[in-house]
Amino acid sequence: MKKGFFRFLFFLSLPFTLFAAELQMIEFQQKGEITQLILTLDRADVKVSKFAIIEDKQIILELSDTLAKERVIRAFDTSEFSGSVVFVTAYKKPNSKNDLRIALQLRDNVRSIIERDENRIILNIENRFGVFSQAKISSGESFEDKVKLGISDEVHVPKSETIEDILENLTLSGRKKYVGKKISFNVKDLKVDDILKMIAEASGFNIIITKDIKELPPLTLNLTNIPWDQALDTILGINKLVAKKNGAILLIDTLANATRDKKLEVEARKLALKEERLVTKIFPISYAPTKDLIKILNEYLTPKRGRISEDIRTNSLIIKDTPKVMEKLKKIIETLDTQTPQVLIETKIVEVSEDHSKQLGLEKGINFGYDPIGSVSGDRSVVGDEIIPGTNAGPGFSFSSASIFNTMTMLGLSITQYDRLTNLDFQLQLMENESKGKIISTPKVITQNKKTAKINTIDTTSYAVQTGTGDDATVTYEETEAKLTLEVTPQVTNEGSIILDIKMLKEQFSVRPFPNAPPNKQSREIDTSVLVENGATIVIGGIYSYEFKENHSGIPVLKDIPIIGWLFRTPYNPTTNKREMIIFLTPRIINQEEAGLSDQG
Repeated sequence: MKKGFFRFLFFLSLPFTLFAAELQMIEFQQKGEITQLILTLDRADVKVSKFAIIEDKQIILELSDTLAKERVIRAFDTSEFSGSVVFVTAYKKPNSKNDLRIALQLRDNVRSIIERDENRIILNIENRFGVFSQAKISSGESFEDKVKLGISDEVHVPKSETIEDILENLTLSGRKKYVGKKISFNVKDLKVDDILKMIAEASGFNIIITKDIKELPPLTLNLTNIPWDQALDTILGINKLVAKKNGAILLIDTLANATRDKKLEVEARKLALKEERLVTKIFPISYAPTKDLIKILNEYLTPKRGRISEDIRTNSLIIKDTPKVMEKLKKIIETLDTQTPQVLIETKIVEVSEDHSKQLGLEKGINFGYDPIGSVSGDRSVVGDEIIPGTNAGPGFSFSSASIFNTMTMLGLSITQYDRLTNLDFQLQLMENESKGKIISTPKVITQNKKTAKINTIDTTSYAVQTGTGDDATVTYEETEAKLTLEVTPQVTNEGSIILDIKMLKEQFSVRPFPNAPPNKQSREIDTSVLVENGATIVIGGIYSYEFKENHSGIPVLKDIPIIGWLFRTPYNPTTNKREMIIFLTPRIINQEEAGLSDQG
């Protein structure tokens, strides 16, 4: 009996999990005077509802029957951008199994339009009021029904055909789509309140009419086969009436009375706000810069009442405001006061002969025991001493919760990403033992997010410097350096990938122009930016050095005799040794959980 009962519960719960949609990615982009929040789902039939909370300057998107992984449901601080959105939070709807909410905190109340693009939902938000009326968006799409929109027109569509949803739609301003049951009636010189009662009886909703409506002049109407909500909305518009909805009850009043009541309501709210008690709380701050937090929190304080002060000694914020505001500030602080991601950068700088570099299989990934992901494009590359811009420019103001890889061939420079290198240390040690190359350096450094880590390897040589002449001549030796400098700046993305800004300078000595002169130096420079998964390895190749040698032997004195000297010496055997420098970079985030990042390593 128990087994059957649990089996029944299991199948009963299947519709809530098996058929739920999945929110795969949240993207935030700022494009000029429009901010976009892009939601990518695994299918296109997800129902989304939008709510505007004017008092709190918030927009709420609600995704019905939708789930998401923990790495997607997180908060984004967008206050550094100049747009209208300062904070984005995704969370599971309280007391709901499969509904999600995305809350957007605005600087000011502005308009927004929802578009659909297959399995993507795009919320367009104007960065200042009036942008949408200036043809910034050519068309949009209603969030309940695929209805093409004009530039400043938003078509309100009822969420369902129930009385409550239809009445809710009637209380909104702007264009509407009517879905009520069709009715017909023909009246002459009938009072407005009687007409409203006829529509209520035909549709089935309850109505409350104020006494001022009874004093309106009568109407003559001839309506045939139109939705009842359209008839009701038309009568409200003709007589400048305002509708307020409470469940299945509709309260209808004149515009003058509604305006007066609204002013009284606003005044009462302001008075209640002034009289609401204030509380003071101390928030110790562990990681976030307090001055940056103060700038963000000031946006949410009660005007003329809320205050924030900073205690430098204990690194705490002292906040005074109402309990409701204090609870909101607490959530913001908990979200933003997290550890800064720290990145361990493991580097191996190797120099190998040209033949052996081909045997390593860096192009195909078949002999080295790793999985190649592919070439990764950078923002710029270097060929010889010339800097060449790349074709993958950065996107400007944007962030994303999914990784993007591009493929590109870079002239004179090979940058490839590998998912994992299983036996790299063994192969490099074997190569060195067989004198096919040498490991120049294997440094490891830890740096914080957006902080530059610098690695230097210096090769020195001496040259003679003579001062004076004759018996007063003195010879001293001075040193000159050839540097190998590697600068890596990691930037951790919200989903746990890492953008590496790489700058490398390779100097090497060449021939001396004459004996005892300082050697000439050749330099090669790389300046690029790549996106890499946490724990994956970037391999940089294509940096070559050349060594020229001439080997010959023979009988002393005789081998130097003109014309016949060649009979007493071996032929000249000039050789060129071409060597390639290969750099392995492996970044790892060492505090993923504490920094609130997803685990992809």
